[in-house]
Amino acid sequence: MKKFLKYLASLFFCNIYRLLKIFPNNDPIMGCALPFARRDKWWQAVLFPVITMISFDFITMKIGVWTFGTAAAYGFIGLLFYAYFKRKKKVGLKTYAKSSFAGILIFDFLTGPIMSSYVFAIPFSVAFLGQIPFTAMHLVSGVTLTMIIAPVLDPAVRPEVHSAVAKCARPIKALLPKFAVRV
Repeated sequence: MKKFLKYLASLFFCNIYRLLKIFPNNDPIMGCALPFARRDKWWQAVLFPVITMISFDFITMKIGVWTFGTAAAYGFIGLLFYAYFKRKKKVGLKTYAKSSFAGILIFDFLTGPIMSSYVFAIPFSVAFLGQIPFTAMHLVSGVTLTMIIAPVLDPAVRPEVHSAVAKCARPIKALLPKFAVRV
């Protein structure tokens, strides 16, 4: 039941966050999908991003060929990272960041130049060049959100985050007594 609630909360968060359009091409899906791919069964690694993509297009009433193409691409990426993480003994925040970067490049290549060329008859070179600024924004939002979301969904990463925060806080803590106001 706890796992189901985590999936449901993640689905809700992804859809609300995407609806808010906080950042151009804001995409928290990869940040949720990667920990699920690492910790859960293969079909859950596929199902979460597929349901998230379809539900968002359903909410925005924009279901079409693009919906199923992007859902299939994200499902493929979920399966790909399920296989990748099963071979990794230790996964840290850096692994999640690199995986997010690679996953976004794969997703944007499949849904950008490949799918646009096929579905909309756009020349591949035009679609590829047009995809570059979109992918740059997608990488910034996706990798950043993965770094924030992964520790929430994968407890194994939390000690690494706590250690990094403590290391950064030491110099600040050392300065505090010097500037403390005495009453």
